This record gives sequence, structure tokens and C-alpha cells, in this order.
Amino acid sequence: MRVRILYHDHCFDGAASAAFFSRFYEDKYAPGAEFEFTGLAHKASQLFDDNMFDGDVNAIVDFKYSPDPRLTWWFDHHQSAFLRPEDAEHYKLDHSGKKLYDPNFRSCTMFIATVARERFGYDAPDLSELVKWADIVDGAQYESAAAAVELREPAMKITLVIESAKGSEIVHRVIRLMRRESLGAIIEDPEMQQLYQPLYERHLHSIDLIRNRATCRDGVVYFDLISQDLEGYNKFIPYYLYPDSTYTVSVSTSSFRTKVSVGSNPWAREEPKHNLASICERYGGGGHPRVGAISFEIGAVDQAREVALEVKNELEST
Repeated sequence: MRVRILYHDHCFDGAASAAFFSRFYEDKYAPGAEFEFTGLAHKASQLFDDNMFDGDVNAIVDFKYSPDPRLTWWFDHHQSAFLRPEDAEHYKLDHSGKKLYDPNFRSCTMFIATVARERFGYDAPDLSELVKWADIVDGAQYESAAAAVELREPAMKITLVIESAKGSEIVHRVIRLMRRESLGAIIEDPEMQQLYQPLYERHLHSIDLIRNRATCRDGVVYFDLISQDLEGYNKFIPYYLYPDSTYTVSVSTSSFRTKVSVGSNPWAREEPKHNLASICERYGGGGHPRVGAISFEIGAVDQAREVALEVKNELEST
């Protein structure tokens, strides 16, 4: 049997969700199954290609819903889980018991683990560390900004590799290791160390880069990385540099999109008042109440900058 798992690419929770679901499905239903992984990214254009659902079983984890009849399993926890109202209606009419959604969970990995245990009687004690750290990483449950940025824990080092790696092949290797190995063993893998060390140096450079380009006004950190060769950065760096800030708005570009990122400081003295997913949804984006993003086509720099400034001004006005 061939199982295709589509997951949120370059995301620790996305990779962990793919690892946990594949273990659950193999152990519970299909010992010896062949698993193939496809990373998905939020883009301004179509998210799902017709040839993506090519398995005997097809699953989406930690990503938006698809009404494609070939989709067998779906797990997500994002507020912005549905591209269109009709997709939400399609989901509501599904009675398979295999398409599940709960935005109250901080991480999709914890959601899958909870459902697997409570509804399907499955548990994987050896993956408890993975589930715990997916919840910490995706829910921004670090003890401090320093803990998130200084990368002392194996999970944080693996997050750097996942978020910064070019393409999806490295992430697929991490997913396959996550299925059976501890996080400490994964990052000590010689191939992972070879990848991690230059990425760590790049991470240190990104801290200096953001320090030099960021401004903070009325609790909102703003910076523009369009002209920089920096595809992805640790989203807690702004709060590490500006501990009294409440929000971050940034503009960046990558190989497949121009992006406006919007976030809130997990350690802010006052609870953020804005639902950032709802703000991003107004521009075609989405996310969680405390963090969101808006994707534009490659080259749509002026449009992205205009939207970023609108969001920045809105957040500064409160």
C-alpha cells in the first residue's frame, strides 16, 4: 500500500504531524506501507495540484482542507483552515470520521496524538517527546525569547534545519527520522550536523540583519527583507531584540512567493488585542489568532509592502 501524506512544509509542527500520522497509520492499519511525503506552502496561486493525491491513501496534516474525493484523512488546527466557504460546507457534510478539525489545539501534532488515543485507541509513548515539542514550538510556549532564539534544545536546532533548508528533501529525511528517533539523536546525525552548522551561522547573521533594519513604534516592530538574501528567519528574533514590543510586521520574499508576516509577542506585558488571522484573512491570508501571514505572487513587492504598511498602521493605532 502506498500512502501519500501532504504536510505544511518547512514547519516543525508540519513535519512532526506527518511523522506521527504515518506511525499511527502504519501501526494501526497498514504495517509495511510505503509512505511518500509532499510539502505544501501557502501561495497566492493554487495550493493543490491534481496529481498530488496519487496514493492508495491520501492524507493532509497541518494544512488547509481540500474537497478532492481522493482525500482520505485530514487533520488541521488553523483558524484559516478553509480556502472557500464551500470547502467548509463540504467538510461539514463528511461523515467518514477521518477528516478532523479543532482550532483549539496549539499544534496539529498534539491534535493528531489526542485523536489517535481517544478515538482510535492508539498511543506511541516513544513519540511523546516529539508531541511535547511540537506543542511548544507551534504554540510559542518557550520560557523566554532567548530560549527560542539561542537554540539550546535539540528541537530548536531541528526547527532551524526544517525552516531554513532549501527544498523539501531535507525535511523528508527529518520526518523519516522523527518516526523512530529521539530529537537528540536526530540532530546528532552526521548529515544533520553538516546541515545545521552553516544554517546556525546564517541564523546569527539574520539576528544582526534584523537588528540593523528593524524599527519599533508604538509596540510594533517593522522590517523589510526584500533586498536581502534571507529565505526564512526565526520569528522570535524581533521579540529577542525588542522585548517590550507587542507585534511584528515584516515583508520578505522567497523562491515561490512574496510574503507579509504578522506576529505577536508571546511574552508581551499585555495580552494582544488583535486577532491576526482575521486581519490576514482580509488580504487573502490567514493563520492563528496570534500569528498569521499573507502570500503574494513572486514580484508583487509593491503590493506586499503596501499591505504590510496598512497592517502596521492598524496595529500601531491601538
